[in-house]
Amino acid sequence: MSVAERALSTERFIMNTQCPFCSVQCKMQVTEEKTAGGRTTYSVEPTPNQASQGRLCIKGMNAHQHAVHRDRLLYPLKKHNGSFVRVSWNEAFELIREQFTSIQAKYGKDALGVYGGGSLTNESAYLLGKFARVALGTRYIDYNGRFCMSSAASAGIKTFGVDRGLTNPLSDIPHTRCIILAGTNIAECQPTLMPYFTEAQKNGAYLIVIDPRNTATANLADLHLKVKPGMDAALANGMLKVILEEGLADRNFIEGRTKGFEALQMHLESSSLEELANLTGVSVQDIRKAAVKYGTSETGMLFTARGVEQHTDGHLAVRNYMNLVLATGKIGRAYCGYGAITGQGNGQGGREHGQKADQLPGYRLIENEHDREYIAGVWGLDPAHLPGKGVSAYEMMEKVHEQEIRSLFVMGSNPIVSNPNADFVEEGLSKLDFLVVADMFLSETARMADLVIPVSSYLENEGTLTNLEGRVLLRQADRPLPGEVLHDWQILSLIARSMGKPEFFPYESAEEIFNELRVASKGGAADYYGISYDRLREEEGVYWPCPQEEHPGEARLFEEAFAHPDGRAEFVCVPEHVLPEEIDAEYPLYMTTGRVLAHYLSGVQSRRSAALAARNVESFVEIHPNAARRYRVQDGEWVTLESRRGTTVVRCRVTDQIREDTLFVPMHWGDTQNVNRLTNQALDPFCRMPGFKVCAVRIQAYV
Repeated sequence: MSVAERALSTERFIMNTQCPFCSVQCKMQVTEEKTAGGRTTYSVEPTPNQASQGRLCIKGMNAHQHAVHRDRLLYPLKKHNGSFVRVSWNEAFELIREQFTSIQAKYGKDALGVYGGGSLTNESAYLLGKFARVALGTRYIDYNGRFCMSSAASAGIKTFGVDRGLTNPLSDIPHTRCIILAGTNIAECQPTLMPYFTEAQKNGAYLIVIDPRNTATANLADLHLKVKPGMDAALANGMLKVILEEGLADRNFIEGRTKGFEALQMHLESSSLEELANLTGVSVQDIRKAAVKYGTSETGMLFTARGVEQHTDGHLAVRNYMNLVLATGKIGRAYCGYGAITGQGNGQGGREHGQKADQLPGYRLIENEHDREYIAGVWGLDPAHLPGKGVSAYEMMEKVHEQEIRSLFVMGSNPIVSNPNADFVEEGLSKLDFLVVADMFLSETARMADLVIPVSSYLENEGTLTNLEGRVLLRQADRPLPGEVLHDWQILSLIARSMGKPEFFPYESAEEIFNELRVASKGGAADYYGISYDRLREEEGVYWPCPQEEHPGEARLFEEAFAHPDGRAEFVCVPEHVLPEEIDAEYPLYMTTGRVLAHYLSGVQSRRSAALAARNVESFVEIHPNAARRYRVQDGEWVTLESRRGTTVVRCRVTDQIREDTLFVPMHWGDTQNVNRLTNQALDPFCRMPGFKVCAVRIQAYV
C-alpha cells in the first residue's frame, strides 16, 4: 500500500510480511483496522509462497499479537538502584561508548563479547559480525544458532564440502519413495511442511520416524523406531550394516563420487547387529526393516533435526546418517537428498555471514588468510586489524564466568534460558561490569541488564532471511516504528559511529547493507552475489549459491560433483557413542528436551501472544505410567526435576507415548520452569554443540 493510499484509508493498514518464527518462513498478510469505537483489530491471511504453498500454522496466525503487545519496549532503559528508568537514545549511546571504551582500555579488546541470534535478518546478522570485529575489535562473537544446527552444519561441510539446510527443494518430497525423519517432530515444529509428507504417503512413500517419543509426527509413520536418547549414531550403524549385508549399497555411486567407504565397511563388519540393537533400544527386526525399505527404494530423502544434533556426538551422528544417504546413492538427483530441518527463522542465513565465532561473510573462515584479505578489502581495512577466531556460545558464557569477558552485548537472544547449565550462565552474567541487551521485551536476560534498548519487530523491520531450503526471501515490513524503537541495523550503526568508526557504518537502509553483503559473499561457499531485492520481489525467493544476477540459483545441489576440491563426498567411521552422563541409582531417568506447537525458542515472543499462551500456560514433564508409579508422582501434580546441575518445577503429564526410561520437558519457559537449569554443558568436540537432549535426572512430587 502506498503512502497516498494509506492517507485515504487511515482506518485500515495492510501489511504484507512473513512469519518471524520457524525456518519455513511462511508469507502472510496482516490487516490492522480501527473500529468505529476506536478499538484496533487484526486479521491474518496466508499468502501464496513456494515454501509452504500458502499455509500458516497457529504461531504464524498469531505472531502479530506479540508485535503489538503492551509489554513492548518502546524506549531505552537504564538500570538505576535496581530499577529501570527511561533514558534518551543519546544517553544510551553515550553510556555504551563510555563503558565499552573504559573496559577495553583496562582489560583489552577481547574484554567485550557480542552474542547474537538465529532470528536476526541476514542484514542484521552480517552487520553484527562486522560490528564486533570492526567497531569493537573483539574476537568474541557467537550466537544461539550454535544450539540449533551446528552439528548438521559441521557434518555437511565435512561430508559434502558445504552446509546448506536441504540439498534439494521441498517440492521433491511428495515424489520420493522413502522418507526418514530422524529426531524431528515436524508436525509441531514446522507444521506447514507436513502436507508435503502426507502427500508423499498418499503417493506411496514409506515414512520412517526415529524418535524416543510418540510425537504427532511419529503417529503418522509407517515405522517408528523409538531410539534410546543419544544412540542415533549406533542406530545408523545398524542400518548401514544391514544395507551392506543385503547388497543394497549403490557401488557405482560409491566408487564414482565418494571416498572413505572401505574403512567404513571394515568398521561395520566388525560390529554386531544384536549389540547395536541392545544399545539403541530398537529391535534387530525393526532396524533391518527400516534399512531394507530405505535401501530398496528407488528414491529417498533423509532429514535430521535437534533430536539427532543436540548431543555431544551430534556431528558424528549426523555424519552417520549422511553415510546412509551416500551408501545408497540417494543424493544429487531428483527426489533424493539430505536435509537438516532448521529450527530458527534464520538459523541458516544467520551463520553464513559472520555471527559464528570462526566465520566471515559468505561462509568464509576467519583464520584463512585469503578469506581475511577478501573481507578486509570489502570493508576497507587492513587484514591485520581483523581479530582471530573466538569461541562458541556456551564457551563465551564460561569466559564471562571467568571474567575474561567483562561486558556483553546481546542482540536477539535470551542466553539465560537457551544455554545449558543455566544457573551457571546466570551467575556468570551477574559478574559482568556492563550488560547491554537489545530486545523487544524484558526477557529473563534483559532483566539482568544494565542497559536495555528496544528493537523493531517483524512487522516493522524489512530484510532478507534464508529458509531451510537455502532459499533467500525478502521480508517486507512497513509498519511504522512504535515509540522510540530503532531497527537492529540502525542501533549497530549508531553505536559504531559513537565508537569512532562512522566510515565503516554509513548505512541508510537494509537494502544498502544487503548490497554490501552480496559483495562480501561473492565467491564464498554461500554466494549471494546474484541475488538482489528487485529479484526477490519478482521471484519470491532465490536459492543460494547464486553467483551472477542471471543465475537462477541452485535448488538441487551436487548433481555433478560435491563441494570438496576433488568433487567427492567423504564417508566416515562412527564409533558407538558413550553418553556424557549415564543414569544411576541417584539419577535414574534420562531427560530430553524439545518444542511444542504453540511456542518458539525461549518463549519471549510466543508467551506474549494470548492465543498461543492459552494453549500452553506452563511447562510440563512427560513420564511413562510405569515410571510415574515407581517414583510416586501423579498426573497433573507439580513435580521437582533435579540433575547434577540444578532443579526445575513443572507440571506432571503421565503418558504411554514415551519410553519408560525417559522424560520429556519443553524448552520454552524461564525462571523456575527453565529446563536448562538441568541440561548438560558437555560439548561436542567438533562443533561445540551442548548435549541438550540427554541428561540424568530424578523426579519427585513437589513439596
